[in-house]
Amino acid sequence: MKRRAFLSASIPVAASLGGSCASAAVAHRLGAKMKLGCQTAPSNEVHFAYLARYGVKNVCGYPGIADDRLVATVDELLKLRDLGDRHGISIDCVAPPFLASSHIDKEKHGAIMLAESPERDRDIESVQSLIRNCAAAGIPSIKYNMSLLGVVRSSQTKGRGDAMYSTWKLKDAKPEAPLTRAGVVNAERYWERIAHFLERVIPVANEYKVRMACHPHDPGVPPEGYQGVNCVLGTVDGLKKFVAIRESPFHGLNFCQGTVSEMLQSPGTEIFDVIRYFGTRNKIFNVHFRNIRGKRDDFREVYPDEGDIDFVQAIKVYREVGYQYMLMPDHVPQAPGDPSGLQSFAYCYGYIRALIQALDQMA
Repeated sequence: MKRRAFLSASIPVAASLGGSCASAAVAHRLGAKMKLGCQTAPSNEVHFAYLARYGVKNVCGYPGIADDRLVATVDELLKLRDLGDRHGISIDCVAPPFLASSHIDKEKHGAIMLAESPERDRDIESVQSLIRNCAAAGIPSIKYNMSLLGVVRSSQTKGRGDAMYSTWKLKDAKPEAPLTRAGVVNAERYWERIAHFLERVIPVANEYKVRMACHPHDPGVPPEGYQGVNCVLGTVDGLKKFVAIRESPFHGLNFCQGTVSEMLQSPGTEIFDVIRYFGTRNKIFNVHFRNIRGKRDDFREVYPDEGDIDFVQAIKVYREVGYQYMLMPDHVPQAPGDPSGLQSFAYCYGYIRALIQALDQMA
């Protein structure tokens, strides 16, 4: 009880000093540093021991939730924090078991994105409850998606060694069905659903000082849509509109550098100014630090050291804008001897950790 009371009292102070409202200048003055992070599941003893083995000390965690509830209780969140403490890992973020990067036809709780009332407002109330519970448990951030199509890919491409790279070629894509169960969702309808959510959730995030980090649509698709859906968060202009809908220091992005690179015609040169745009406005709350080869409508996901984005330059830009949260690998290549991707993730952990240490030494 003492710990819980302390956390409830201290979270607003911690958020105000180290949260999204801190300016880049304040971040530099406080000596804030980027952190090697991860968002892989499950959050259990075995996986946390694996993460600790490779120097991962900050994660997005997944609390155990009983009775098919959509929201973790404060006690369940504190149990997750205790698990992290035993392995020297900080729970910097959590994700709800819905609003994930899943296809709407496979989503059990899709009312928010389908605009199905009254269910969507009940699900929004669940998100509001999660914000309150995270504040009470001392967890400063929640990541989520506002997706109908999930992650869409067309094929795999052979990479170095025996690795296979997830690939998207729009011209070769063959959707399973012409429409999802959402039907035709044009830009106007999509923005209405996003605004409905933000207008009800961001004021609660403001009150409890919990950062809400939304992932872009992966990949971007043409304005006429894919499976009838115009993915409005699949362009840089769409992301700019998104962060401006409800201005708040607690409303921002789970900035997937890979996904944003997929939006660009020349990602190797364009990505740095995109990082600057959102970073200088303190709208980057998490970074999925992954690389691609290719461009919009035609790319493959590769290891961090072999893509079109210069990761040394990228991490310098994150430091330049005062970014102070997690850099996380994501969408790692797959190989026959590494079906869960643990070896690929370990490679990425070492690569990112070395970049952070080198940057800190140079600073």
